[in-house]
Parts: sequence; C-alpha cells; structure tokens
Amino acid sequence: MVTRSTSSFGLVGTDWQQRINWERLRKYRLNRARESMKRNGLGALLAMYDENVRYVTSTVTPGWCRLKPGLRYALLCEGAEPVLFEQGDIGIQINRHCPWIPRDNVRYAYSWIKGAVGGASRQQVKKFTNAIVEEMKKYGVDKAPLGVDFIDLNMINAFKEAGINWTDGASPMVEARAIKNEDELEAMRIVAAICDGCHTAISHFMKPGMQEHQITAFAMNFLYNIPGIEDVEDIIVSSGPNSWPNWRHFSDRIIQPGDLVIIDMAAVTWNGYKSCMYRTYCAGKKPTQEQRDYYNIAYEWLYRAIDKVTPGATTKEIAEVWPSAMATWGYKEEDQAAANLWGHGLGLAQYDTPVISRIYSLDFPVEIRPGMSFALETQHGKPLQWGVRLEEMMVVTEKGPEVTTQFPIEEITVIDFPLPDITELSMLLDRIIEEVKGSQKVAIELSPEGREPLLKAALGLTYGEAENVFAKILVQRGKLDAGDVPHVFAE
Repeated sequence: MVTRSTSSFGLVGTDWQQRINWERLRKYRLNRARESMKRNGLGALLAMYDENVRYVTSTVTPGWCRLKPGLRYALLCEGAEPVLFEQGDIGIQINRHCPWIPRDNVRYAYSWIKGAVGGASRQQVKKFTNAIVEEMKKYGVDKAPLGVDFIDLNMINAFKEAGINWTDGASPMVEARAIKNEDELEAMRIVAAICDGCHTAISHFMKPGMQEHQITAFAMNFLYNIPGIEDVEDIIVSSGPNSWPNWRHFSDRIIQPGDLVIIDMAAVTWNGYKSCMYRTYCAGKKPTQEQRDYYNIAYEWLYRAIDKVTPGATTKEIAEVWPSAMATWGYKEEDQAAANLWGHGLGLAQYDTPVISRIYSLDFPVEIRPGMSFALETQHGKPLQWGVRLEEMMVVTEKGPEVTTQFPIEEITVIDFPLPDITELSMLLDRIIEEVKGSQKVAIELSPEGREPLLKAALGLTYGEAENVFAKILVQRGKLDAGDVPHVFAE
C-alpha cells in the first residue's frame, strides 16, 4: 500500500515554530560536497553549473545567469571555505545577504560568455585560470586533481598551459546531491504541495475554448504569487494531438470540448528545489471508454513501479516492470521512447540521481537509498490524436517511499463547462418566456415570488440542461409556474 505524506509547515519563517532549518541544511550540503570530494580524490572542486554553485555556497543564480557557465562560479578547496566568483559587482550584495560566506571569499568572475566575446575569450579564460590557480596554491592543493562540472575548449587549453590536473567533478556533485537531509526532504514536500495547489487552481480555471498558453499564463501568475518561488522553468500544456507524442510545450492551440489535456509543473522552483508533476484532464466532456482504458494502463504502469520503490531495491527492479518500447509502441530502440516511462531525481536540479528508464537502468542499476527524492511518470496514447500522462513525486525515508503529490490521479480529471449562476438562469428564463409569449398553447404564470424558487431549483444544471428542462415542462404541461419546482429538481 502506498504511503502518502504532506508538507508539515508553512512557507515562511516564524519565531514560534521550527520549520526548515536553513542553517542546518547549508552545513549539510557543504559537508556532503566535501565528503564526496574526499571519496573521489579531489583537492578542489570548481562548480560552474547553477545547482552545484547553489549546493556549496547557498547563493542564488538569477534567471538571466542560468545556463551560462562562467558568469558566476565557485571553488571549494580541501580544508577551506568556498570561494564565490560572482558576476560583476553583485558580490557586494552577497556580502550583505550571505554571512555564511567569509567576506574575503567573495570575488568577481572572469567570464567569456560561452565564446560570445570572440577574440577576448582567450584573455578572459587566462584570467579565470590564474585566479583558480592562485586559490589552489593558497590552500596547498595546486598539485592535486581539480574536479570540474563543466569544461570547454578554452578551458582545456588554458588548464593545460597552467599545468592544472583537471578531472570529472560533475559525478562527485551528483553523488553528493543524491541524498537529502530532513530539511531538503521537507522542502520537496512543500514543492509538491505547491504543485497540488496549482493543479487545483487550474482545474477551476480551465474550460473549453481557452488556448494552451492561457493555462500556462494562469499557472505562472498563480505560482509567482507564492513566497519562495524563484523560477518556473515551464508549465507544459499539451492538448489533443499535441498530447501524443507529448511535445512537452504549450502553444496557442484552442482546447476543444472532449480534448485530453496533459499539464506538467516542470521545475517549479521553491528555494532552489524543483518539481515535476503531470496530470491529465478532459475538457468539457467525459473521456471515452478507450481513453479511460489507456489511462488505466498508464496508471498501472506507474503504480507497479512505485510498488518496487524501497530502500535497498535498484532502479533495474523498477524499470523492469515497464514494457519495452518495441512491445508498446513498435519502436526499435528504447531511446525513441525516452521519457515515456521514466523516473528522475529531484532537488536543486531537475535531474538528480536516480534516473530510471529501460535505457539505463537494466544494465546500470542504481540502489534506492533513504534521502533520495524523485518522480516517476508514465504516458500512453494514440499518435496525433490524444495522450495521457501521469506522474507522482516522492521521497524515500528509512521506512520506505512517501508519495508527496496529492492531487487526484486515480482517473482523468474532468473539467465540466462552468455552471450558470442565478442571474444567467434568470436571463435564460426571460428569453424562453419571450419566445413563447405569443403562443396560444403555453401559459406563463410566474410571479416574482414563484420565479425565485424555480431559478434556485435550476442551480447546478448546465446552461443546456436548464434550457431543456424549462422547454420540456412547457411542452408536457403547457404552462410554467411555481408548481414546477419539483419537476426542475427531478432533473
């Protein structure tokens, strides 16, 4: 039986309740990085990717700096506090906001912006390299291996000239980030709660006739009003033929009645920690039996996989419950079905360890360990017609997995047409009365006192249902009066 867990605390700090202990979290992450460096024989580690800079320094990378390695970076030497090379003069703000970093350890970065500076790249990389060597010499690790999580040709040449013994630093950082402490796991529960809230809001907002991008815009507005939200990488809205194969984006396509719509909270980022949570909706109609059957297949795939998640199990045991790409979709290679039957670690990166797929896990299994946080997701569909996708986020404790996403998943979420209020029903009734006013076969005997209970009885009906019941009463009884309230209720 699946164990579910919810977030324990609110989103902001208080003086009356110990919530996430950010100081403990910062120390834990830094120590994990140091331990991983030691296990991998590194004298220093150069972090250039956003998630790794965040992990060792607990500083935020602004949106415009992301995916631009070299605009800001950090160096962690054995036995020393991290040194942050910040973009431009932003280091002044770091000294103001981040007292856990020694003031003298905040520098300015030497960037070449992925080669965009042209001929100046060599000059910039030389300054960059000299600064790294200077710090390594200061701490006596200049002859030891330097782990790097990013490398380009400019760096390779400059490191060679400087005699730097560089090696893989990405794997040690992935290893460090894989196991979260209690504070990180609580952050992941909060991220899941935020995603539940957004899916709930979408379920009340979405209706046929809207365009995909309107749903994305609504969700973005909802999320950015939540304290602690730093970034929303994407709100995927794929409807109708866009949902299979799922092209994992949004467009200005109009959502029509009966369309299946798959929506993902992709890398909703709260205090650095990221999400991934799909749900499937049907807009304006009930799904067909065939669509429900496909959904049930994908649901079974998902929960058979979740049942295999336990400390000590491996990713192979999870991936083995999924059918092959050939058996399911006729694909020759599993790679063509990448991300269709899928699992991936979540944390400061949207892809932490473990990654679960028949592509990797059957031959290169990874052990499931307490402290891991990841999502499992499955999908199915009919090409260029419609598709379904389901996903659950979870954390792993000593007792086993806890599913942290709570928005209903057992069946496709049906989005009904919005029901008319009493004013709209009154306008409908006026129109019907006007249309039959000259008829000799129909009598309208409605006083204001009799009209109100009739309209209240119609609340809960769709516009079309209310119109049909009023017309049915007129046809069958030849009149409409306060005595028709039971007939309306009967509908």
